[in-house]
Amino acid sequence: QYERSDLLAGGEGIRRGSEKGAALYTVIALVIGIVLGVAAIAAIENWAQWLVLGVIVVFTAALMFAIGPDRGGAGSRFKIGR
Repeated sequence: QYERSDLLAGGEGIRRGSEKGAALYTVIALVIGIVLGVAAIAAIENWAQWLVLGVIVVFTAALMFAIGPDRGGAGSRFKIGR
């Protein structure tokens, strides 16, 4: 039977992505998101559309909170059978 450290191999040979590429992607995605958000807000014509947008924003925030790594019981802090 293999030890866990044998399976991990100390991280050798694992290639990580470029931090510069990730930063560039983040900036481009942020700019595109802002442009699309402004276009969506400019296209809203009545209260029902504002309501739908509000529900989408609240749902997205709740989903981020529910699956976030800092919530109680996330990751290795939660022990099954407690």
